[in-house]
Amino acid sequence: MTHFHRLLQGLGAAVAASLLGLASAHAESVSVAVAANFTEPAKALAAQLKETTGHEALLSFGATGAFYTQITEGAPFDVFLAADSERPRLLEQEDRIVPGSRFTYAMGQLVLWSAKEGKVDEAGQVLERGDFNKLAIANPKLAPYGAAAVQTMKWLGLAKQLEPRLVTGASIGQTLNFVATGNADIGFVALSQVLVDGKLRGGSMWRVPAEAHAPIVQDAVILKRAADNPAARAWVELLQSAETRALLSNRYGYATPD
Repeated sequence: MTHFHRLLQGLGAAVAASLLGLASAHAESVSVAVAANFTEPAKALAAQLKETTGHEALLSFGATGAFYTQITEGAPFDVFLAADSERPRLLEQEDRIVPGSRFTYAMGQLVLWSAKEGKVDEAGQVLERGDFNKLAIANPKLAPYGAAAVQTMKWLGLAKQLEPRLVTGASIGQTLNFVATGNADIGFVALSQVLVDGKLRGGSMWRVPAEAHAPIVQDAVILKRAADNPAARAWVELLQSAETRALLSNRYGYATPD
């Protein structure tokens, strides 16, 4: 709870309403490019931002690589929440971000998931058995979770065996949709996408071991156009808060930085 809202609790209803109206009058918006794995957390944080500050977060979801290209071509985003650290680092090197604004907001977990109960065993041996129709992954050139999936298949020694069965989504969001609709029996997706309040939403999954792929370190940056945007600063402060770190860990399965 902010100092502002603690103050409101101690005021009369009429005065509190007046101050909230004043805050809303000065509210601004922040345009946020969000890696698709972070869709549900971002929606929850946008609602919290609106409630506590009056600022509005305008969210766009997609693949990290695609957003990077759009930003370098002048897309009007204020904040970028990537699914890797590489693209934010490149933007920093290209002098496109507010100096010192790059930070790690989450570390992702790759899982093999099926909408069908019992389809995916806890050791992921379904991949070797081959009793499935299609295996969905995100485009490894655009989506870090897709790159992690390719690394995992190589780690298992199954890359060539699985290649004929691959169906590729433009983002991890589309990849999830392939599996959820049955267009693919199984798919490599983000743990955050298949949890509801910290529990598997249905189906079956295998948590991919950390050693199977490079760490999925997710960095965020404030882009230069938003250097003086209070809504961008408020969004980042919310993302960095202890409350948000706890939310990401307990509800969505992310590891979070200290």
